[in-house]
Amino acid sequence: MRGKTQNPRKHRGVFSTESDRDMQTVKALRRVSEPLQWVRSVSYGRRFSALPNYSASDADFEDQVLVEGKAKSRAAILNNPSSLNALSAPMVGRLKRLYESWEENPAISFVLMKGSGKTFCSGADVLSLYHSINEGNTEESKLFFENLYKFVYLQGTYLKPNIAIMDGVTMGCGGGISLPGMFRVATDKTVLAHPEVQIGFHPDAGASYYLSRLPGYLGEYLALTGQKLNGVEMIACGLATHYCLNARLPLIEERIGKLLTDDPAVIEDSLAQYGDLVYPDSSSVLHKIELIDKYFGLDTVEEIIEAMENEAANSCNEWCKKTLKQIKEASPLSLKITLQSIREGRFQTLDQCLTHEYRISICGVSKVVSGDFCEGIRARLVDKDFAPKWDPPRLEDVSKDMVDCYFTPASELDDSDSELKLPTAQREPYF
Repeated sequence: MRGKTQNPRKHRGVFSTESDRDMQTVKALRRVSEPLQWVRSVSYGRRFSALPNYSASDADFEDQVLVEGKAKSRAAILNNPSSLNALSAPMVGRLKRLYESWEENPAISFVLMKGSGKTFCSGADVLSLYHSINEGNTEESKLFFENLYKFVYLQGTYLKPNIAIMDGVTMGCGGGISLPGMFRVATDKTVLAHPEVQIGFHPDAGASYYLSRLPGYLGEYLALTGQKLNGVEMIACGLATHYCLNARLPLIEERIGKLLTDDPAVIEDSLAQYGDLVYPDSSSVLHKIELIDKYFGLDTVEEIIEAMENEAANSCNEWCKKTLKQIKEASPLSLKITLQSIREGRFQTLDQCLTHEYRISICGVSKVVSGDFCEGIRARLVDKDFAPKWDPPRLEDVSKDMVDCYFTPASELDDSDSELKLPTAQREPYF
């Protein structure tokens, strides 16, 4: 699409309609056996005249989000290695302020985000959320999600080219702060996963938007199992726009650091300069896309499990057995919420997805229906007994009313202040 100017606010890289998704399913299957080609992004040409507006409080946490300045670009470096660059509330606040000021600064042409060490971002700092909730500070948790989702929306509607280098572990909302952007670079060290259902939560921070637009029902599979994708698989299914060996990243960063342009075509060519042609491994889950569609395209979690149990019993299918084990370790309530979230997300814009995800998250941290979020964190990260006591404990105990509660608009509960308010009037949604 080089040379063809389009709406710079239109989403780049993931799918927007049911027909797009079906077409992409065919294309993804072809890419499994063919060299992968770079995804071309839209042109960009708008400039800005406002001056930067940094907050004085940035200095308090600048060591957790470092800033690297080049002639015409800025880089935000996640620097919280003790927690694998997990996002804390101060980190999210600082990222949001930096990106807002960089977008307004006419001297900056494009921006970049990366992680320090061997991790891009392991998701949210759920231990901090766990302690805040248990201490009764649910408002702090609500503020965290509000700022996080507003930053994701900022990324997804950013008016300058933005690059995310997802080198290393990229989990949970680590995907949310990178995948909505224009350029997403994956490497041979990239590991993407959404394991939220294993801790009684749901894939959030825009996950219901980009997972639902993957080929076939791959998004449902990833969301309900927490299964990982590597960098090659991310290229094949459209989550990443570029692939590069970890050893070549310094060359790419040096090259783009010298750029003096805001032209996405030039930036894209620079990212592709040291790229590699890659093939999904024979063991890749992408080779099982037909099986995934067969099971994860079913209407309910119960139907998915029953069909896979029948398959495992009749054919001794090891993939089915492994997948069933992953699903059955998750919170039953989270499984049902997550499936509905992904299914609704397929027909929603990014801002609508973030809005319904916010409702789910606030309901979860408020323990209105269940305390599974805190129980999952306790079992895996606090006591580490890996024996969560889910509430309800079985899928058949999860009622439709329980699930519906997580999706109910706050306005229907006479609590409109608890709704996520995004600047859609100023930053037009994609569709």
